[in-house]
Amino acid sequence: MIKKYKTQIIALGLLTAFVFFGYILYKNIRRIFPNSQIAKYINLSEHLKDLNEKELTRYNPQTQRSIDVIHYNIKLILQPEEKKIYGDVTISMKVNDEKLSKIDINFYDNLDISLLEVNGQKAKYRRSEKIISIEKPKDIKDSAYVRIIYSGTPESQGLGSFEFSSENNKPFIYSLSEPVFASTWYPCIDLPDDKAQADIFITNDSSAVSVSNGKLVEIKTAGNRRTYHWKTIYPISTYLIAVYSGSYKIYSQKYISITRDTLQLVYYAFPKDFEDVKTDFADHRNYIKVFEQLFGPYPFVKEKYGVAEFLWDLGAMENQTITGIGAKFISGRKLFSDMLIHELAHHWWGDAVGPKTWKDIWLNEGFATYSEALYWEKQAGFSALQSTLSSKTGSFSSGTLYNPGNEIFSRLVYDKGAWVLHMLRKEVGDKTFFNILREYFNLFKYSNASTNDFKNVCENLSGKNLSVFFNQWIYKGKGIIELEYSWTTDISQKEYITKIKIKQLQNGYDIYKFPLDIKMIFDKNEDFAISSSYVSSKDSIISLRSSKKPSKIILDPDKWLLSKIILKNYN
Repeated sequence: MIKKYKTQIIALGLLTAFVFFGYILYKNIRRIFPNSQIAKYINLSEHLKDLNEKELTRYNPQTQRSIDVIHYNIKLILQPEEKKIYGDVTISMKVNDEKLSKIDINFYDNLDISLLEVNGQKAKYRRSEKIISIEKPKDIKDSAYVRIIYSGTPESQGLGSFEFSSENNKPFIYSLSEPVFASTWYPCIDLPDDKAQADIFITNDSSAVSVSNGKLVEIKTAGNRRTYHWKTIYPISTYLIAVYSGSYKIYSQKYISITRDTLQLVYYAFPKDFEDVKTDFADHRNYIKVFEQLFGPYPFVKEKYGVAEFLWDLGAMENQTITGIGAKFISGRKLFSDMLIHELAHHWWGDAVGPKTWKDIWLNEGFATYSEALYWEKQAGFSALQSTLSSKTGSFSSGTLYNPGNEIFSRLVYDKGAWVLHMLRKEVGDKTFFNILREYFNLFKYSNASTNDFKNVCENLSGKNLSVFFNQWIYKGKGIIELEYSWTTDISQKEYITKIKIKQLQNGYDIYKFPLDIKMIFDKNEDFAISSSYVSSKDSIISLRSSKKPSKIILDPDKWLLSKIILKNYN
């Protein structure tokens, strides 16, 4: 009988193994693809060579600080068959310095200008590779509007700032302007902290659906051309203005915000992926509910939250009110939920509260990455948060969290940023930490914050001087805590005294100072005690008293520290 059914038994065993390991793969997909923004973890030095301080100073000259853009009126005619755009952009601005002699606007010089006016009059200007320097008319005092009509084929820079592509043999066009590439396709003052309102008109073939930020105001069809008018009343950074235009099928939901407003959830899918998108995006209402509970109301409730599938192989992008997600990450099995959670979180951290400079990028990416862990904690408890963070560890020796330079989209910024928030939570306590997040959001919503602004909020609400914490983890420190420890136990007057010797070994920062939990395990694993100490020197000795002799000592048992801890020896 065994011989007769040997083949069947082997086949059944293989099938069982396949199902088992398939289940393990599915359950651990976040560990296999731990990085919510896959693109932003590859080496982007070649793409982001313009992010060094010297080039950014050229790109954003000091004269731009005397200008405050109020509104962009962007009209784009897309000609995918020619791979050209025809643009008509009016920039309304305040001029804060009467002595200003020129208005410097970012705009790539491969696009041809046919008209440039200031307050309705033709103006003199000079062009360099990425800047139009406009001679400011003498009669301008405190406000102006600049109109530029242009045409050409945008250079695709950075991560793919403006792309003509095709999907299922039909034209598809998209933009991705982060961090400093909006000016490859429309004139702007391309500073993250110069937010403005915007009206965006996109004209394409009448078969195309054209998507952008804000609320859809109107669709007009004229012959074989169709124009979509989108409007955002919420201030938006230039790098977050987006265009997606092609053959989309649309799916929508409604969500009732904690403000009792009805929020429109709109999803744009390629027809072949429509059913998969409905499955993958189905949990957005729950994502938003959790973040509203943690951080405050969804900040763009009067417009929408949208997600558009697009032809980008490297991840997703949090364009304000219209996240883009690469087609490769549509699975129909919710394999990339963390990516969607991350991008939604950006609408609090990065979109509503924007970075004051690109040196502060961790305030976007570290916050959104930690928000993934906070979401899973809310869904499944603290162990789910620990599991999420455990996939985001590393040595992080390549630079500092603040001002990471060309490491702007590396694991340093995303994953170390998330861990720093986790350690801050331990430093100030849970209640204070979540109060800090809500206060920070309320104070800087629809504007921009620096790392120091965030530090001030943390100190004000915690009542602590956090200079040491911010210096070692954000401003100055590289790498992580590396500890080596050993311990001995002696008995004294029917009491056990355990001495734990701790030595800091890391090179990235001389002496880390941090709270440390210590778990003493006795005869059985169920019998333990946890105490807390504060480490403030390179070499430390911590003495603990107990009525029983410990069998094991574990440092940081609940994984609050971004660290590598090695037990040197034991009793």
